[in-house]
Amino acid sequence: MANPECRLCGLKSPAAELLSSSELETLELNCAQINFKKGDVIFREGTLATNIAYLKSGLVKVHMKGPTGDKILRLMKAPTYLGLPTTFGDKVNHYSATALIDSHICFISLDTFRDFIFKNGSFAYEIILDLCRNELTDYQKYANMSQKQLPGRLAEILLCMSHEVYKSNRFELPLNNNELSDFISTSRESVSRLLSDFAKEGIISINKKELTILKEDMLEKISLKG
Repeated sequence: MANPECRLCGLKSPAAELLSSSELETLELNCAQINFKKGDVIFREGTLATNIAYLKSGLVKVHMKGPTGDKILRLMKAPTYLGLPTTFGDKVNHYSATALIDSHICFISLDTFRDFIFKNGSFAYEIILDLCRNELTDYQKYANMSQKQLPGRLAEILLCMSHEVYKSNRFELPLNNNELSDFISTSRESVSRLLSDFAKEGIISINKKELTILKEDMLEKISLKG
């Protein structure tokens, strides 16, 4: 655990960029950075929500318990806040967050964060924008996933990882086949078969955990047609 120097941080959120010098000093006194290893749980569903979690660097999966097991809701890439809706909507976390790679989290006192919202309108506006963007993204994702066949759902996830998470056509898959199957609501066997089919058709190549998109146009067609 370390006390971050918020005034000097180059990874501040757009909202934190709008804090005054005195507010940043207050933030430093009420914030602690904790480093998480791959697989570590950052916060757990059903526990008290006492802090705001800011993902300073890394990649996290947000997941919730369902009738038959965990459901991955979304992947969160740094820098971003984690758990704002559940933190402000209730005293208890409604979902869990787990590090997919080594990640650095700044935990901010909930009272301090609320004080910034009450007293700094520009800060509050940026937080509202962030919540709205995430909600619109989720709506689009759920609409797409519900209307696509399995190949389209998998293609969409691979393109999302390429375009939004890694900004590259070559990346290390952050999810194993069990997690991928959970994310797109299918079986592990179906994911394994589809990845193998994509590889045989020359659309992707897989070397252990490293995946390369070789024919992005074909993957986009599969994603669009579902």
